[in-house]
Amino acid sequence: MNHPNPAIVTQAGARRFPRLALLLLCCAYILPGFIGRDAWKSEDMTALGFMAELVQGSTNWFNPTLMGVPADNPAVLPYWLGAWTMQLTPAWASVDFMVRIPFALLLVLTMTATWYGTYYLARNPLAQPVAFAFGGEAQPADYARAMADGGLLAFIACLGLAQLSHETTPALAQLGFTALFFYSMGALPYRRHGPALAAVAGLAGLALSGAPSLALLFGLGSAALHFADRASDETDLTSNRRITLESVAIVLASLGVAALALWLGLLRWKIQLPHAAWSDWSGYVELLVWFTWPAWPLALWTLWRWRFQLFNRRISRHIALPAWFTAVCVLATLVSAASDRTLLLALPALSTLAAFALPTLKRQVAALIDWFTLLFFSGCAFTIWVVWIAMQTGVPAQPAANVARLAPGFEASFSLFTLSVAVVATLAWAWLVKWRVGRHRAAIWKSLVLPAGGAALSWLLLMTLWMPLLNYAQSYTALVKQIQSQLDTPGCVETWGLGQGQIAAFQFYGKLQLQAVQTPPACPWLLVEPLADASIPSSVDTALWTLQGTVQHPASGGESVLLYRKK
Repeated sequence: MNHPNPAIVTQAGARRFPRLALLLLCCAYILPGFIGRDAWKSEDMTALGFMAELVQGSTNWFNPTLMGVPADNPAVLPYWLGAWTMQLTPAWASVDFMVRIPFALLLVLTMTATWYGTYYLARNPLAQPVAFAFGGEAQPADYARAMADGGLLAFIACLGLAQLSHETTPALAQLGFTALFFYSMGALPYRRHGPALAAVAGLAGLALSGAPSLALLFGLGSAALHFADRASDETDLTSNRRITLESVAIVLASLGVAALALWLGLLRWKIQLPHAAWSDWSGYVELLVWFTWPAWPLALWTLWRWRFQLFNRRISRHIALPAWFTAVCVLATLVSAASDRTLLLALPALSTLAAFALPTLKRQVAALIDWFTLLFFSGCAFTIWVVWIAMQTGVPAQPAANVARLAPGFEASFSLFTLSVAVVATLAWAWLVKWRVGRHRAAIWKSLVLPAGGAALSWLLLMTLWMPLLNYAQSYTALVKQIQSQLDTPGCVETWGLGQGQIAAFQFYGKLQLQAVQTPPACPWLLVEPLADASIPSSVDTALWTLQGTVQHPASGGESVLLYRKK
């Protein structure tokens, strides 16, 4: 039995999102978070420490370490990008800001690859909408362009994307190269040389960024799907031969990248099976729900509505390919220690799946999405503004008291520029809401305009109005300054038990020369991470050291260090 194509789209519904508006939306999402802050704890700060070690020549470029300890997630390419940027940074520029530039470009690459990946998958003949008896259906290129706009909007709207996509960590590099390889597999039936180069670069970059096993799985699965996309009636032998050769090339590239990662010591299996406890499984489900919202319900709807087209005479590439990428990441999240950073890699493919739900949504469902999004993000913006006013004026009293309690010692500052940006963004949101409640039912991407705009608005307000507070609470700067104020002879400091983020902060921002604790002491000072019960570790010889005090991060009660002075 032949089941009808679920996509019914008119030419009016395939109009594209205004290019200037889409560009401004992307800029409003990308730029905040990369500007005006210190490195945040702990992965962001740790990565900066590895980059600085490479520049100083304190570690091997193919096996980066921080005070002799390798990273938990082995990677080299993200640290190389940061180190190269440090070497090119002029003396007048801020090093930690300049380091973020290549990572901002990686986020640009991710968005671009997501758009083009969705575009080429929508060009698939099985993805095209139903042809009307008297014409008027969407033209293939226009339909694909509108679907790509929807995929990019769904990507921006994902709640879990915001912070992790603005850190200078291997996770962002993995995201960029995953999206690049995803694009290459979507475009391969229509282009040759560009997608081929993108496939090799994506697999190699993903492996060198600390995810070689995922690169291998992406490559082998995509090769199988590409091979299954051959014509079943053998009428086009030339095309089938080309697809077969391309599939073999993808397999060889995947195996070659895996061999390279193995040679560099990057291919390590760190599988942590989840426990049988309900708390672990409920936490996993909660992560899936909030991290990928609102893409996941739309993706599930896509799989249901397109289920009869998934395996036709030829495989439905536009569903099977993003479903494979998503399934690999979701299952890898289940057995990964860094579950959120692994799930991050699913967002480009998951957003593409969400886009293919748009031509099949009923009007009631679209209205429900709009109303929920309007209430949720308007509430978030209102809360951010109220707390900012409380920080500046002390009114309302309760939010101001909460800030003083959670971040003691924080002093609010006023910036006319950031206030202006926040006001413009809020007015733009109001205009967007006014536009959406009007009669604009034709465009198929309309249901994702408010989710993407609301996510960009909330992120921009946080990174402008709340930036001083978040920087105070999320960076190690306050802790470093307290330590520096107590060192009358700054310079050489021994350490025991400090985390890599703390070590990087003391070296980069505190300019301290850290080394492991020795007997007899080689430095006049010692920094120690207290035990869980705040007791002194037995490895500290109290006959050699005198406790000067406990230095605690003002906004993080559980983060403190013990400062000792040599007797």
